[in-house]
Amino acid sequence: MKQVSGGVTAPKGFRASGVHCGVKKNNSDKKDLALIVSQQACTAAAVYTMNRVKAAPLYVTMDHLENGEAQAIVANSGNANACAPNSHEHAEAMCALAARATGLKPGDFVVASTGVIGQELNLAAIERGLPAAAAALSEQGSDDAARAIMTTDTVKKELAVTCTLGGKIVTIGAIAKGSGMIHPNMGTMLCFVTTDCAITHELLQDALHEIVPRTFNRVTVDGDTSTNDMCVVLANGMAGNELLEWKDEGYTVFAKALHFVLEQLARAIAADGEGAGRLITCTVHHARSEESAERLAKSVVGSSLVKAAMFGADANWGRVLCAMGYSKAPFRPEYVDVKFSSEVGEVLVCRQGSGVDFDEALAKSILSQDEVVIDVNLNEGEQQATCWGCDLTYDYVKINGDYRT
Repeated sequence: MKQVSGGVTAPKGFRASGVHCGVKKNNSDKKDLALIVSQQACTAAAVYTMNRVKAAPLYVTMDHLENGEAQAIVANSGNANACAPNSHEHAEAMCALAARATGLKPGDFVVASTGVIGQELNLAAIERGLPAAAAALSEQGSDDAARAIMTTDTVKKELAVTCTLGGKIVTIGAIAKGSGMIHPNMGTMLCFVTTDCAITHELLQDALHEIVPRTFNRVTVDGDTSTNDMCVVLANGMAGNELLEWKDEGYTVFAKALHFVLEQLARAIAADGEGAGRLITCTVHHARSEESAERLAKSVVGSSLVKAAMFGADANWGRVLCAMGYSKAPFRPEYVDVKFSSEVGEVLVCRQGSGVDFDEALAKSILSQDEVVIDVNLNEGEQQATCWGCDLTYDYVKINGDYRT
């Protein structure tokens, strides 16, 4: 596996674009409309938010993907088109307008929106912008598309890798957005993945369902699961590899590459949490089961008190055990060891459920780095899980206090 440039346009046969059309009235120049188009029809798979309240674009996309195929994606930022007047009609209209601009059919499109909930979508702006977005489609357009789906994100999230299947080079590319309203079981995040791999719909869907729970569903920023989350993969088969139909060696290679892409984007979303100063990684190992390890790690990175301690670079390890204790996962507190680590070193702060003497200055230095690892050893089994979050800063409240206005 090799990391390459190009994002969603790195795989053969994909073009993308991102333009400003004016969905968000108070932002005069931000790109807010993205297109991703394949040269030919694709096998498609998707997962969606677990929130009972789902935005209209998700339902439209579900309908369009019933046959396991799609050829393009249209997405806007600045408005979620959720719980808003005419939301379903507007989601369908986005597909129809995108189809008219590109020469495809409305049913060929995945449609997505992200932004403020409850406000009517400015469809006229999208109608004006789509011809320009179609005209701008290019094999270098991933960067523009990645920027067009950003809301409170401070950095674009884009990645591509190659792997070899049966002597053929297969490429997987992706863009994502996500910064706030992020919680396990998908968050306010969109992820669009493209690949030139030849793979059946059933196998692609299986891969996505196997990988998302171990990547995006292990991220939390603020405990809120959004109405608009989706992760979609389009596979056009243009790499020329033998069709992946079984979970054989070729599938294992493909799934490993897809897992790498989604895990790196999950980490990027956690690191870019609204107002965040640092990425928090929690690994719980030597657990009785992967499920219990995941539940414990999620509880730690999701704890407001742990997140606040990380913001202050305070080695308050008692908050880690406290968060584990209310996770409802089974473990024996008297067996637990806890370490904090980062690129400058590591420090043991708890052994067998009790505090130990440690160098406070060293701990402060360790917790002041861009990524902090909370290492929890349960000393009970052979399973482990890693989850990602971020610190809780003053800026999180500032950003969300006036997000709508």
